[in-house]
Amino acid sequence: MDLLAWLRPRIRLLGGAGLVGLAVGVVGTLAYGLWLGDATFAVNQVFALGALALGFATLGWTGSVFMGRSIETMQSYLSESSEWTEADSRRAMARIAGFGAGVMLGAVVASFV
Repeated sequence: MDLLAWLRPRIRLLGGAGLVGLAVGVVGTLAYGLWLGDATFAVNQVFALGALALGFATLGWTGSVFMGRSIETMQSYLSESSEWTEADSRRAMARIAGFGAGVMLGAVVASFV
C-alpha cells in the first residue's frame, strides 16, 4: 500500500478541521480579549476550551476503537438501524481532535498579536 495514498485522506481530515479550529481560535481569542479587556485571560480560556475539545475527542476515539465492534454487533442482534459505525465515529472524533488542536494553536498565535 502506498503510504502517501494512505496518509492523504487522514491529513486532509485533520488539516481541514485544524484550519477551521485555527481560525476560530484566533478570532475567538481576539474577540474575547477585546470584550474582556484582558488578553492573557482570553488566551488561557480559549486554549483551555481547545484542550477540552481535544481531550474529549481523544477519549471518544479511544472508546470507538475499544467498543465499536461490540456496539455494531449489538446493533445487529437488536435489529436496530441507527447506521452508527466504528469508522464513522473515529472519523468524527478525529475531526473534533483536529478542531481542538487548531483552537489551541489559534490561541497561541493570537497571543503574539
